[in-house]
Amino acid sequence: MTAAPRPPAARKQDTLDRLDKDVDAWVSTASLDGTPYLMPLSFLWTDGTLLLSTTRTNPTARNLVANPQVQLTLGGVRDVIHVTGTVEVVEATDAEGAAFAAKAGFDPRPLPTYPFFRVTPTKIQAWREVNELKDRVLMEDGRWLV
Repeated sequence: MTAAPRPPAARKQDTLDRLDKDVDAWVSTASLDGTPYLMPLSFLWTDGTLLLSTTRTNPTARNLVANPQVQLTLGGVRDVIHVTGTVEVVEATDAEGAAFAAKAGFDPRPLPTYPFFRVTPTKIQAWREVNELKDRVLMEDGRWLV
């Protein structure tokens, strides 16, 4: 039996909790010629953005530099958070770097080939079952709808 759909406010809070607690997301990028690439990466949710790091020789990093459009997905098929956003290469603050290292179990700061990428969400969707699909958009154009 399918559970009743969560009200949008509850779904937003569940999404924020997952962004705070989950460690990894599937990161989908594309090269300038449209070649897709999918990679799991650790992230830190900080001040309404996601902080990622990967070696600059990785296709994900090359794609993010060339084409700053990204999609990230957390969860399984029946508990999905789907984030669409834009990316910029940034210097993480000391606090962000320490928090990222503690959460991910990996500290890229001493490695010069591991830049940080900040994802600013433009759209966030979340759903568990088909009965939540109708109201799955929680953020649009970078603004929370609930």
